[in-house]
Amino acid sequence: MPANIQVILQQDVAKLGKSGELVRVRPGFARNYLLPRQFAVPATHSAVRRIEHEKTVATAKADKAKKEAQGIGAQIDALTIKLSLKAGDDGRLFGSVTTKDIENAAKAQGITLDRKKMHLAEPIKSVGSYTIPVKLVSDVVATLKVEVVAK
Repeated sequence: MPANIQVILQQDVAKLGKSGELVRVRPGFARNYLLPRQFAVPATHSAVRRIEHEKTVATAKADKAKKEAQGIGAQIDALTIKLSLKAGDDGRLFGSVTTKDIENAAKAQGITLDRKKMHLAEPIKSVGSYTIPVKLVSDVVATLKVEVVAK
């Protein structure tokens, strides 16, 4: 009886590994827990090749998405959004500027942004220039310049 066998995880298993990983486990653990619950499949030659192929496809997709995000990030870095709103004498706005307002202003200039990707700590409540980070993908962050002026 082998001391350990190899299985390919189908789902993330706590303290063992993530989905798609090739892991070594005790035969009883695989036979009684992982395989019946469909958390893993036996590591046959064809299954290992299939997982490797899926990883290469996923890597290629991620690289393509990153290149597209870098192109969009360059457009966002060059973009300056100017908002004119009613403000008091001391420069405080009547209301505030939120990510939804910024998204609508960017859409008017021809750039489509997702407001959920903008990281605005709190709504803008005074006149001035602001830089807002926009996280496009995991490691591509663009900075959007927003100028708020009084009407």
